[in-house]
Amino acid sequence: MENRIKSSAANVCRDRDQASADGRAAGPPAGAVAEALRAGRSPRNRDFDRFLPDKLRAVSAQFWTPIEVAVRTAQWLDEFDVRTVVDVGSGAGKFCVAAALAGRSHFTGIEQRPRLVMAARSLARIFEIEDRACFVEAALGRAEVPRADAYYFFNPFGENLFGREEHLDEDVELGVDRYQHDTAAAERLLDEAPLNTYLLTYNGFGGRVPDSYDEVRVDRELPNVLRMWRKARLVATGPGLAPDER
Repeated sequence: MENRIKSSAANVCRDRDQASADGRAAGPPAGAVAEALRAGRSPRNRDFDRFLPDKLRAVSAQFWTPIEVAVRTAQWLDEFDVRTVVDVGSGAGKFCVAAALAGRSHFTGIEQRPRLVMAARSLARIFEIEDRACFVEAALGRAEVPRADAYYFFNPFGENLFGREEHLDEDVELGVDRYQHDTAAAERLLDEAPLNTYLLTYNGFGGRVPDSYDEVRVDRELPNVLRMWRKARLVATGPGLAPDER
């Protein structure tokens, strides 16, 4: 079973210190990183992260999707001809930008923190991928989520279960109540999605994947488990339905 926390608390300070040191080092230009991604290769995370603001680079190992996961996801999306993807809790935009460069899909990131939305838009400009990676300020369950062929979750609600010292910041409401609200909203989104909608999770999302979804891909060789589901049936609920309608 996937963890409900993105990264071990014991590694947080070490990861942040190492990321800061790596980020200050010189690395390849954005064009070279983009070229590697377009060729289906996974550049080093630190070579991509150096284009993030210092404070966001320092927490990349804990909060943002690793490059190799974005590349694998882009490969799966292209395999199933998925055109549009919404990243729920897109943070600094690392997943959307990297996956857009590595594949053909269009990505929309929804993120509740305004400063992260601004950083993500800047990242898309740096890599000249604004036409296929865009970002909106929104919170799941409190604003309408764009319809898409697929939804991606990198355990976006796990921060609610962190101790205060492990929060990214205190700019938004966090806590168990928020966790329960957001996972319930995610389940409703998936329940209401049309047939042939895809779901991708990296390290889970904390909620229940509806019975109407079939797992079509899984990769256990990455730092955490990456899974892909497809909504294969409509599962009706409520009284008065015949067994074959449920």
